[in-house]
Amino acid sequence: MSSKNKIVVLSGAGISAESGIPTFRDANGLWEGYDVMDVATPEGWAKNPKMVLDFYNQRRRAVLDAHPNAGHFALAELEEDFEVSIVTQNIDNLHEKAGSSKVLHLHGEILKSQSSVDENLVYPIDGWEIKWGETCEKGSQLRPNVVWFGEAVPLFDRAIMEASFADIFVVVGTSMQVYPAAQLVDFISENVPIYVIDPKKPDMMGQKYDFHFIEKKASEGLIELKNILLKN
Repeated sequence: MSSKNKIVVLSGAGISAESGIPTFRDANGLWEGYDVMDVATPEGWAKNPKMVLDFYNQRRRAVLDAHPNAGHFALAELEEDFEVSIVTQNIDNLHEKAGSSKVLHLHGEILKSQSSVDENLVYPIDGWEIKWGETCEKGSQLRPNVVWFGEAVPLFDRAIMEASFADIFVVVGTSMQVYPAAQLVDFISENVPIYVIDPKKPDMMGQKYDFHFIEKKASEGLIELKNILLKN
């Protein structure tokens, strides 16, 4: 077992937004002009799989061109002094690009494909495109390896396990409105400090927790947090 204190980070779209990756959806339920229900549900896939493939191919292209920002690097640098485990709602690979070694993708990974009949068949994608007609070993069309609305979140139990062992918990780039991820705080041990980085202080439920708010955007806030933790 590591003798280092364990930091568990729940990260969301706000940290990737600073690297130029648009956040998942705006107030109208749109994602870059598309109705979320058309491109992020099993029903949307059943209705128009070619459009869904094209949508994620374009997102994947943007991810491949994106670079980690100071927030991603601050988290990676914390591994020198802490055991750091990142549970992310993001489907990009910016945490890994920055050097973080332990990243759990709750909502899947856009740089991988999966079988449309067996979620356990997952493959790396060479380049930016899943082509229509590309199939898994069972002969079904490959789809993005992304958890859509209405689908189970298979890695949530592992995320709960990570949260339950946290000595310090960090929330960054997420409004804590997306479930089940928002429930992770319920599995943190009592008296574990929770640092919430958000330019607009979110309404965090359950004041029994030891909340510390850093009202800054993700990159600035994570640099500040790193300095706080290293001082302590």
